[in-house]
Amino acid sequence: MSSTDAAKPTRHLRIGVDVGGTNTDGVILDPLQASSPGKGILAWHKAPTTTNPSAGINDAITAMFESAAISPSEVASVTIGTTHFVNAVVERDASRLAAVAVLRLCGPFSKHAPPCVDWPDDMRQMILGHYALLKGGLEVDGNLISDIDEREIKEQCAIIREMGIKSVVINGVFSPIDTLERQEERAAAIVKAELPGCDVVCSKDVANLGFLERENAAILNASILSFARKTIKSFQEPIKRLGLHCPVFITQNDGTVLSGEMAAKLPIRTFSSGPTNSMRGAAFLAQGQISEAVMVVDIGGTTTDVGLLHANGFPRQQAAYSDLAGIRVNFSCPDIKSIGLGGGSIVRKTDRGLTIGPDSVGHKLQQEAIIFGGSTITATDCMVQAEPDLDIGNGELAKNLLTDEQLSLFKKALQGKIEKAIDKMKTSPDDIPVLLVGGGAILSPNKLRGASRVLKPEWSQVANAIGAAMARVSAVVDTVKSTEHKSNAQLLEEISKEAIEKTVSAGASRASVEVVEQEALPLQYIAHKTRFIVRAAGDFDQEKIQAQEASKEDHGESDNDMGQYERLPKRPETTPKQHIDVDIDTSTYRPTVKNRVWYISETDAEWIATGCYILGTGGGGSPYSHLVRLKQELRKGAIVRVVNPHDLADDDQVGCGGGVGSPTVGIEKLPADELLEAQDELFRVCPNPATHMISIEIGGGNGLQAMILGASTNMDLPAVDGDWMGRAYPTKWQTTPVVFNERSPIWSPIAMSDGNGNVVVMPRATSDLAVERILRAALAQMGSSTGCAESPVSGAETKRWVVEHTISQAWRIGRGVARARKENRVDNVAESIIEECGGSGAGRVLWKGKIVGVERTLRGGYVYGECFIEGVDVRQDDDGLQQDGAAPPSFQGRIKIPFKNENIAALRVREDGQDEGQEDVLAIAPDLITVIDAQNGEAIGTPEYRYGLLVVVLGLAASDKWTGSQRGIDLGGPAGFGIDHLAFRPLGAFVKPRSVIDEFDRAL
Repeated sequence: MSSTDAAKPTRHLRIGVDVGGTNTDGVILDPLQASSPGKGILAWHKAPTTTNPSAGINDAITAMFESAAISPSEVASVTIGTTHFVNAVVERDASRLAAVAVLRLCGPFSKHAPPCVDWPDDMRQMILGHYALLKGGLEVDGNLISDIDEREIKEQCAIIREMGIKSVVINGVFSPIDTLERQEERAAAIVKAELPGCDVVCSKDVANLGFLERENAAILNASILSFARKTIKSFQEPIKRLGLHCPVFITQNDGTVLSGEMAAKLPIRTFSSGPTNSMRGAAFLAQGQISEAVMVVDIGGTTTDVGLLHANGFPRQQAAYSDLAGIRVNFSCPDIKSIGLGGGSIVRKTDRGLTIGPDSVGHKLQQEAIIFGGSTITATDCMVQAEPDLDIGNGELAKNLLTDEQLSLFKKALQGKIEKAIDKMKTSPDDIPVLLVGGGAILSPNKLRGASRVLKPEWSQVANAIGAAMARVSAVVDTVKSTEHKSNAQLLEEISKEAIEKTVSAGASRASVEVVEQEALPLQYIAHKTRFIVRAAGDFDQEKIQAQEASKEDHGESDNDMGQYERLPKRPETTPKQHIDVDIDTSTYRPTVKNRVWYISETDAEWIATGCYILGTGGGGSPYSHLVRLKQELRKGAIVRVVNPHDLADDDQVGCGGGVGSPTVGIEKLPADELLEAQDELFRVCPNPATHMISIEIGGGNGLQAMILGASTNMDLPAVDGDWMGRAYPTKWQTTPVVFNERSPIWSPIAMSDGNGNVVVMPRATSDLAVERILRAALAQMGSSTGCAESPVSGAETKRWVVEHTISQAWRIGRGVARARKENRVDNVAESIIEECGGSGAGRVLWKGKIVGVERTLRGGYVYGECFIEGVDVRQDDDGLQQDGAAPPSFQGRIKIPFKNENIAALRVREDGQDEGQEDVLAIAPDLITVIDAQNGEAIGTPEYRYGLLVVVLGLAASDKWTGSQRGIDLGGPAGFGIDHLAFRPLGAFVKPRSVIDEFDRAL
């Protein structure tokens, strides 16, 4: 025995198994030999997945033991990747999904967006059994909204017991930052005591900030717990039968692992682990050859999955929210793009040439492909013809499938599809190493445009199992801290220590743990508050894990094993009203307008919300939660009316209201009745009650508020088709009534409510600037999110000051986006939006490209920053892929967009590095500069700017209410944002939006 062998620990081998929908892959790996030419791979196995995953795992490990003569006593761990849990949700399998009760700790907040409100109807009816809104919740600064009430939690437990529900979710406002009150944990202890044997899921254990999305994820997690326990037990059984006395781990979405025990509690964290395993396995196989970020291209039988693996060894994650079976969630998922290209892709000869996929013979390749005696021409057949040396099937059968010209077209098309997919995922125009894995990797050439190197490592066909075997342990801390007395650097250091300790507790060896990600995001409108996100990762502490495993006894499935749940009828009072979505024909849809009144439908509301965010010029906050509320009101029977401002009588009184505060607070503390409370308090001191409502800004979430307020039960007022900005601005003095300056202050008296019993009323003020400063100071003490009510103005004043028909404009923009999607014209959605806003003379596409840099800082409660966009072609082909990466001449180079919550300007960056001059201004406020996602036409707000997003930058001419006077330009232009060295230069001629009422009034 060599000295090296003597130094080896008894248990040091790792087994990785990936149980996929088609194949079960396995590998046995010696990490001590990872740097050797053989990468420490002692055995590998690939076979079709069995109906019973336990049998497939058993067969894979048994085969590998036999081929490598390995003793079970040498195995330190088994790590399994699986799609079983996500399949249960995607397939809507009622036998694997249990009913769930939801207890919100929210005080008066979130009442207008009940649990599962935005779910597909069938999923909501299947899973949501009961919900209740209870006392509790925190403000963003950690202060209490209210403390939990043990008595009311026990009352709800009695209801849950009576209904026979065995899974409970507890979700508290700002619970992810609750380290002192521990409200969710305290509530969970009460539920467990009242309902022994019940599964209780705390939302903070599942996901981070984002109230509805975190709750959705927690509900899905709770629903599959019983199935998850059974599945994980079935995974563990063959391990024990084979004499493997070692821990079993399950891979999770971010490329790290959970213990079997934790995976049984948090199965949702495994939903997207398959692609991540492939990426990390590819990086392991290429170690020693790369030390930078790398693009992993996994070519299977049906699809090609492309993802970016950072230099830290972890995949790039998706944006804040993702969609799972039509449900919006915010748990961590890798950013993977899939295209219809694989070894089984069907190749067809047409009069116009050749097509490849996107349909595929998939796992039937060995039965249906030509080289295996089948009758279907596949991409593998054509590649064997092109490369006769490939030892796959019977190459003789593929000799004359294609002509030389067709074969050339085939190879060019293959290469083009792969290159486009890679370019779509890149975060800079620089070349990047590309790792090819998967059974279909033979399809790719050895040189690709955009790739600095193309590597096809050995054993790449089982990269997913290798990634599972070598997965690490990680932990994330996502919190909000005050920066008043400590710098970002000091706080990051403290939070990093917390993340490291959390990772060690999860099973990592302390010496191996390192911080792999850090992010600091200042909170808008909140002085001295920043959101910090820190991730740490490390290798297994094998000795500790084995000691823990040895101390465990086998108690069967779980103390919580309750078998199949009894499905009892849901109480009608707790089940949201059923709503059936209707597929709208966007080309023929007509809004309901009668006698000069527009009656808003759900379709109208959705289109208006889309348009509002685009008109928000990066600010105003996402309208999503407000849209959910408006649709809820409509489903309850509310009548939402909109009238033309020109139909107002001179003595009408037009009230105004809207939300004020940080969008980050808004994603967590959903509205209560603060808007209505502010209106009620205002009318106590205001002699003239409102007869109509108008939104202070059409941009962002406030664009829906006039309709929401008008439809409320105690107001029932029509909304005016217009607003006081025509976009979004960060301050109240940046409004058109202030521009006209016919009286001052305009916004006095004014009232502000936090929705939790605290109201500020200002009967008098010296100026609108004073109103802004005083309310901002109060805002910080009122949870950084409030509702405001501004004193009504007369109908005559409204007709002079209003930016008219902006609800109509938002509706038309939303309709244009919907049509582009419906007709597969997302490529020219920007041009469609411009056409809806008056045509080429009223706006233009300023830039198309990729976000390659974002810088943010907090000053005076506002987030200032710059977004850098590199010019690239963002068009799509039939596979949803980006076209050739080179940008058209007009978009070559780079621009930057400075912002103060909203976008201020679009400036071309000079290649000589000199400061921008007047000639470099593409557009500047008060003209509207808005950034939209090139892939779906949706607006992207300044908080959502991130590296790698493909975007289109639009410029729209501002209303002449702003540009018609020097005062308007001063207040709404660059000087109003604190930029004095740039002058306003209009990008086009404003065209007044066409009124929906004027166009569709049936009385005409």
